[in-house]
Amino acid sequence: MIVGLTGGIACGKSTVSAMLAQRGAEIVDADQVAREVVLPGEPALAQITELFGQAILNEDGTMNRGELGRLVFGNREKLDQLEGILHPAIRSRMWERMNASEQKNPGGLIVADIPLLYETGQALLYKKVIVVYIPRELQAERLMARNGFTMEQAEQRISLQMDIEEKKKHADYVIDNSGSLENTETQIEQLWLELGLSGC
Repeated sequence: MIVGLTGGIACGKSTVSAMLAQRGAEIVDADQVAREVVLPGEPALAQITELFGQAILNEDGTMNRGELGRLVFGNREKLDQLEGILHPAIRSRMWERMNASEQKNPGGLIVADIPLLYETGQALLYKKVIVVYIPRELQAERLMARNGFTMEQAEQRISLQMDIEEKKKHADYVIDNSGSLENTETQIEQLWLELGLSGC
């Protein structure tokens, strides 16, 4: 069974992902795949270099993220062009991996961990979506504590994503991560049973 997992920034999605993995779920992480598709020798990196020039490469052939960021920052057209290369490459690699996992372990749980699942219109590709939730005020608090942000910086980051209350409304399953880790574990246990995975 393939499900989507998402949440807001600082909601604890990585914690929930790790708890699912401990129970035997296969996690396919969009952020990790995003790093893989721009490694030297990858078609996506070749396309990006063709579009933006050799200046976006380091001496060892790896992508210079700082330089690329500078080129697309504040330029919607260039950012769209970059995303037009990256997003299909990431999705394609993720689905290859998930389909291979499903064939290998047909009764298992495969989790697509995608931070911007709703924002990028991918929610419809998944039969079920799990949202890791904490209230917005707590999001800001945790983000300030984790990244050393001011309240203004935290709010700015949070507002770049779909509101967490909106994500919660669209979810098939909600894991409320605002309490203790034990409380989150209990919800994961319940979810595991609801998904019919008690035998895993």
